[in-house]
Amino acid sequence: MNNAVRHNIIVLLMLIGAIIVISMALPRQGDIQLNYSEGKPWLNPMLTAPFDIPIEHGQAAAQRITDSVKTHFVKIYRKDATQSNQHVRQLVQALNARHDLPLRVRQNMINTLTRLYENGIVDNNTADEIEAGKAEHIRILGSDNVAQVVPTDEMHSVKQAYEILDSILTGGVPLSGPPSISLNDYLAPNLILDTQETDKLLNDALNTALAPTGIVQTGEAIIFTGNIVTPQKYAIIQTYERMMKEKNSRVKGRDYGLIGQIAIVTILMIAFYVFMRLMRKRVFVNLRRMTFLITFVALFTAAVLLISSLRINYIYIIPFALVPIIITTFFDARTSFFIHMVVVLICSLVAREQAEFIIMQFLAGDIAIVSIQELTRRSQLVRCAALIFFVYSLSFVALTLVREGTFDSVGWHYFLYFAINCVVLSFAYVLIFIVEKIFGFTSTVTLVELSDINNPVLRALSENCPGTFQHVLQVANIASEAAVKVGANTQLVRAGALYHDIGKIDNPAFFTENQGGVNPHDSLAPEQSARIVIQHVTDGLRRAEKARLPQVIRDIIAQHHGKGITRFFYAQACKAHPDEVIDKSPYSYPGPNPQTREAAILMMADACEAAVRSIPDPTEKAITAMVEKVIDGQVADGLLREAPISFRDVEQVKQVFVERLKSIYHTRISYPDDIQPLMATPKTEAGANAKLP
Repeated sequence: MNNAVRHNIIVLLMLIGAIIVISMALPRQGDIQLNYSEGKPWLNPMLTAPFDIPIEHGQAAAQRITDSVKTHFVKIYRKDATQSNQHVRQLVQALNARHDLPLRVRQNMINTLTRLYENGIVDNNTADEIEAGKAEHIRILGSDNVAQVVPTDEMHSVKQAYEILDSILTGGVPLSGPPSISLNDYLAPNLILDTQETDKLLNDALNTALAPTGIVQTGEAIIFTGNIVTPQKYAIIQTYERMMKEKNSRVKGRDYGLIGQIAIVTILMIAFYVFMRLMRKRVFVNLRRMTFLITFVALFTAAVLLISSLRINYIYIIPFALVPIIITTFFDARTSFFIHMVVVLICSLVAREQAEFIIMQFLAGDIAIVSIQELTRRSQLVRCAALIFFVYSLSFVALTLVREGTFDSVGWHYFLYFAINCVVLSFAYVLIFIVEKIFGFTSTVTLVELSDINNPVLRALSENCPGTFQHVLQVANIASEAAVKVGANTQLVRAGALYHDIGKIDNPAFFTENQGGVNPHDSLAPEQSARIVIQHVTDGLRRAEKARLPQVIRDIIAQHHGKGITRFFYAQACKAHPDEVIDKSPYSYPGPNPQTREAAILMMADACEAAVRSIPDPTEKAITAMVEKVIDGQVADGLLREAPISFRDVEQVKQVFVERLKSIYHTRISYPDDIQPLMATPKTEAGANAKLP
C-alpha cells in the first residue's frame, strides 16, 4: 500500500468518525419539523390532520388542572385495628401491675388511649399536612373496600398522643417504676397511607380531568397559513408532532429519523472531501492540516447542536464567524468560506427559521472573511465583531419584516444574543493561539511578532553580523514586494527573509558583507571554504530550533539555497585542478529545494540582492542583466522545479526585483568638494541689509 492510498484511507476514516459524532449530536426526527410560536401567525403551509388527533389541554392549562386536582385530592388510608387493640391490652396489663397508681389514673389512661386510637393516630407526614391545612379530610378504606371520608381535626401524631397521655400523670406518681412503663411502647400510627390505592385513584382523577375535549378528525384542517397560533391550536400542533414522531420515526425497530440525519451530514461531508481533494490538493495531502479541518468541523458542529438542544434560540449566541476567521488565518479565503457553509447547513437542521438562519450566517461569514484577510492586530477582530453585529441586526430586522410585515413582531431580545455572539467572537485570538500550539500552525499574528527586529535572535544578528543584518533587511523588502505582486503570503516571506541567514552569527567573518578588508578564505582550500559557508544553513536550523521558531520559518532557512552550489568556490576548485572532474557534492547545499512559493521568492531575492550588491556600477541595465542571469540560472539548475510557482510569477518577480533594486543601488551623483562658497564682506552684508529707498 503506497503512501497516497494510506493517506486517503486515514482521511476517509476521520470523515466517518466526524459523521458519527455530528449525527449523534443532532436532534431526532420530529423535534424540528415545524417552525411556529404561540400567539404568532402560522407561516408554514396549511396543516391537515393525517389521522384523528385528540384536542388536549395546552401545557399551561394542563399544569393548572393537575395542580388543582392534587391540591384537592383526598388520600386513602387503612385502619389497623388489630395493632391498636393489642396496644390497649398491653397497657392495661402494665398498669394493673402498678398498684401504686390510683385506680382513677389507670382508668383515665386506658380510656384516653382507646379514644386516641378510635380517632386515629397518623404518621408524621400526615400530621404535618393536617397542621398546614392541606389534609382537612382523608379517606378511610374499610374492610368492605368502601372508602369513607372523615375529618382530621381529632387525629393526632404519635408525639401528640404521647403528650396527651403524659399530661394525665401531671402531679401524680411517675411511671418510671418499678415496674417501669414506657408510653412509647403502646403508641403507633393505626391509620396507614395506602399508596397503591391513592396513586391509582389520583391517576384516575387526573386522566378524567385532563381528558381531551374533542377530536380533530382525519382530513380536517388543523390551521391555515396566516392564522394566529392560539393556545388551543398550539396544543393541537404539539399533539400532532408527538403522534407523528411516535408513528413515523420508528418502523420495525429502525430509527429512520436518525438515518435521514446521517444521510444529510454524510452528503455535506462528502462535498467537503471532494472539494479538498480536487480544489485544495496541497492541503489534502497534508495529514496534519486535514486532521485539523475535520476535527474542527466535527467538534464545532457537535458543540453547536448540543448547546442548541438546551434552548433553540441559543444558536444565535454561538459565533459561527469563528469558523471562517480561524480557517482564513491558517489557510485561504475560499477554503474557509466553503467549510463555513458546510457547518452552517448542518447546523441549520436545528434552527427554528432555517432560511433566515442560513442567510444571516452566510452574510456573517462573508463579512468575517473580507475583514480578516490578514489578521495582524487585535483591533481587526473588534472591528470585524462590530461589523458582524451590524449585519446580524440589519438582516434579522429585514427578514422579520419579510415574514411578519410589521416591526411589532421583531424580537428585540435577539439583539442581546447577537451582542453576546460578537463579544465571544472578539476573543478569537485565544483559539488561534491554542490551534497554533496543538497543530503546529503559524498565524499571521505570530509572523508579525517574529518580524519585530527587537527579537533576541535578530538583535544578535544585528550586533554580530551588521552586514548580514542589512542584507536580510533588503531581502525582506524586495521579497515582500514580490510576494504582494504574485499573491503569496507577504508576512511569511518577510519573516522568513529576516531569519534565513541567522546561521551566519557563528562565523560572521567568513561572509563578504561582514568582512572589513581581511578575507579568511584566502588561507583556506576551496572545499574548506565551501563547507564553512554551507554550514550556515545547518547552524541556522540549530538556532531556529533553540529559539523555537515556527516550522515554516525553519523550512525557509533550510530551503533558501535549495540544492544549489557555492559557485565561487567550485570555480576556484576547477581552476586549481583543470585536468580533473571536480565532485560537486562538497560544494552543494543540503537542500531541499524550495517547496512553497514563499521559499522560492526568498531564494531568488537572496541571490539577486547579493549579486547586485557586487556590481561596481549598478546601472539599470546592469541590474536588469544580473537579475535575469541569477534567476534564469536557478531555473536552469532546477531549483524552482518543486515550488508551486509559474513562469508568469517568475517574470513578475523579476520586474519587482529590478524596480526595487534600482531604487536601492542606483548610481548617485558626485558632490565636488573643491568649491568654496563665497563669503560676503561686511560692506556687502551692510548693502544687503540696507533698506530700499
